[in-house]
Amino acid sequence: MEQIIENIKKQFTLSDVTTAHGTYITCEKKDTVSLLTYLKDVEGFKHLVLITAVDWIEDNKFQLTYLLNSPKLKTELGVRTFIERSVWPEESEMQSAHHLWPAAKTYQRELHEMFGIDFPGSPEINDPLILEWWDDIPPYRRDFDTKKYSEETYYPREGRSTNDPSDYMKDQLYPREGEKNA
Repeated sequence: MEQIIENIKKQFTLSDVTTAHGTYITCEKKDTVSLLTYLKDVEGFKHLVLITAVDWIEDNKFQLTYLLNSPKLKTELGVRTFIERSVWPEESEMQSAHHLWPAAKTYQRELHEMFGIDFPGSPEINDPLILEWWDDIPPYRRDFDTKKYSEETYYPREGRSTNDPSDYMKDQLYPREGEKNA
């Protein structure tokens, strides 16, 4: 893997290389798809394992991570990049990688739906994948208020009780006298 990293550094500017819990490299948004192309065509990372995102709301950024696998080398490499986090309903934007791996289309559709990240030109990017008829802020954004959404969307049902998880577990593990097997 060290030789691959050195080969990459000869052609691309990396802002970070991390080897804890796998190898991850970080590059600029503008270089990401070129780097992915290089890794697939030259270094043999033929399989796209996944594309995922993290919402760094404090920094006003999304982190995209492309996890690649080289069957020949029997190793994985994560490619990270940061994109600007837009204010909903505006969408953040990243160049599509669907031309490299057909599976990228599905991951990009998921990120579009769940985070509001657009991948212009990606097939079926605007078609619902999971959230049919969703018209609210994408639910994986950190500014999505899950509790508020639940309270406004679902009505309370009779007979339903809420338990403090710590009290509930104490009662289950250490039942009080007279309440055993009640």
